[in-house]
Amino acid sequence: MERKASAVWKGGLKDGKGTVSSGSGVLSSTPYSFATRFENQPGTNPEELIAAAHAACFSMALSAQLGTAGFSPKSIETQAALTMEKQDAGWTITTIRLDVSAQVPGADQAAFDKAANAAKEGCPVSRVLKAKIVMNAKLESKAA
Repeated sequence: MERKASAVWKGGLKDGKGTVSSGSGVLSSTPYSFATRFENQPGTNPEELIAAAHAACFSMALSAQLGTAGFSPKSIETQAALTMEKQDAGWTITTIRLDVSAQVPGADQAAFDKAANAAKEGCPVSRVLKAKIVMNAKLESKAA
């Protein structure tokens, strides 16, 4: 399985602007900038998209874990709060806090906690920073 997305950035870091698009078309030339990323100006940014992906992935992983344990969740609501801090090596995602609320008929707290912990560890987005990164970078000589 492969999923695709793309980004285009034009200009310098602080005065430039970019767009991000997803293969599905859900994001289509969606703008982002230094201000939307670091100055809380309205608009999206990479970290917000990571938080959204984590909330969605975790909710599905928890549903799967509960299903394996014999429970059928009525609803799972997950809020993901990503914290990014300036460190010696540069801006770093230091924490993603998942706040989860679920309605799971028949489940007790112990069963829910076991499923939630397994989902937190097993969710592909939770494991993303352990992924192998492969890059093919080329410099084009034509001027834009």
